[in-house]
Amino acid sequence: MRDPLSKVIKGIKPSGIRKFFDIASEMEDVISLGVGEPDFDTPWHIRDEGIYSLERGRTFYTSNTGLIELREEIAAYLKRRIGVEYDAKNEIMVTVGGSEGIDVAMRAMLDPGDEVLIPQPSYVSYEPCCVLAGGKPVIIELKNEDEFRLTAAQVEAAVTEKTKLLILPFPNNPTGAIMERSDLEAVAEVVKKHDLYVLSDEIYSELSYKGDHVSITQIPGMRERTVLINGFSKAYAMTGWRLGYACAPEIILKQMLKIHQFAIMCAPTTSQYAAVEALKNGDKDVAEMREAYDQRRRFLMERFRNMGLKCFEPYGAFYVFPCIKEFGMSSEDFAMRFVEEEHVAVVPGTAFGDCGEGFLRISYAYSIDNLRAAMDRMESFLGKLRNKA
Repeated sequence: MRDPLSKVIKGIKPSGIRKFFDIASEMEDVISLGVGEPDFDTPWHIRDEGIYSLERGRTFYTSNTGLIELREEIAAYLKRRIGVEYDAKNEIMVTVGGSEGIDVAMRAMLDPGDEVLIPQPSYVSYEPCCVLAGGKPVIIELKNEDEFRLTAAQVEAAVTEKTKLLILPFPNNPTGAIMERSDLEAVAEVVKKHDLYVLSDEIYSELSYKGDHVSITQIPGMRERTVLINGFSKAYAMTGWRLGYACAPEIILKQMLKIHQFAIMCAPTTSQYAAVEALKNGDKDVAEMREAYDQRRRFLMERFRNMGLKCFEPYGAFYVFPCIKEFGMSSEDFAMRFVEEEHVAVVPGTAFGDCGEGFLRISYAYSIDNLRAAMDRMESFLGKLRNKA
């Protein structure tokens, strides 16, 4: 029989995150710090609005772009939080999670052979989405000594005549790194110099612990060059509601919408009504969750210092990215031994790109009690490794 599968899809590796999640799911007494999902329930007032929408029979398709009420609230939120204005009717589209927005943006913007600059370590979807859209991924290796920030010099060195798009994944998954205004201003100059576009994934924008998040759309001349991706999963603990949004100049969004129309139709109606409530009345919930994450972040950093484990201080998202190079093992081997011997699941840094070798991603979207128990086990594990050295 003829091979039924595409050569392109066969060449894409499955997510390295799920491997250790699956291992942990089959073990007893395991503490899993591998999944990037809030441990908080969706706040009740948001759930109530979703329930109320069902009770009222609001179960029909919305417009392809999403409820106008929701798009207007998204526009108001962005103006309030980052001071950037978007036209709710023509520049905002509601998506099935931020991930759909990433996929649709690349498919709308790339022609075969267009190069996409992808800083790594970073979220696992960027590279395969680029390949599926016919683009050519060009990896920029972020450095520990730069606190895993993207530098203008790195962008400049990676640009060729085929470069079209820069992925800007900050606050970053898996490192927790952020970009400050001065960093973004320098990168923006390179983008404008070479007439590039930016896909800015700001899903963790509300989880920033060093002042307010800065978006590259705030930099003069960049709003018209940027597709901004955001959503409700992380900030509002709404992962299962599968709701995100994309904001872009009308010329780009109009083409993104065509793909969304044919592939998706519209995002879940119930989720959209809940999201309206989240944006209207959820600021307090976000602040409380952010404070709890920050407490956990500081707890982990203190424990790492006490056990002599090197880790730069991250100021975004809910991940830490400690270095385990001193032990002479690959990240994969370290994570495998850790889960087998101590029943703690973490994710090897290589799941987020080859340059993640020598690091681990540890999520602190878990209770302090779980984090404390996991760190006790890690301290014991490191002691065994050092005693054998």
